[in-house]
Amino acid sequence: MTVLTPDTIRAASETLSLLTEYLRSDPDLDEALDLVAPLLDEYTGIPVQFADTLRALARVVQEHPDTPVTGEVASFVSELRTAAWEQADQHTLHYILDALRAEKPSSTKAACNWCP
Repeated sequence: MTVLTPDTIRAASETLSLLTEYLRSDPDLDEALDLVAPLLDEYTGIPVQFADTLRALARVVQEHPDTPVTGEVASFVSELRTAAWEQADQHTLHYILDALRAEKPSSTKAACNWCP
């Protein structure tokens, strides 16, 4: 297993920031969808992975012997678990990519076809 450090996590976060910046630069739609697809995979994408991360953090906080048993800590753990459920609910975002690929305008359609 790769050793994780705050720097490796920061690098992942910076990669997401670069992706966001790239998507703001008006890239080709197919390329944009391809770049985002792994992030929204229903099994391994960010919503699922981040939900698992939040649940794991809640468990670490709750079970660590140095964690004080207080209402504030219990509330923190509860909030982490609630956030994990909310994040996991976003696992269906991969369907949006499928829908966009099916509905994307052809090169002969005007750009305003995206407008409601």
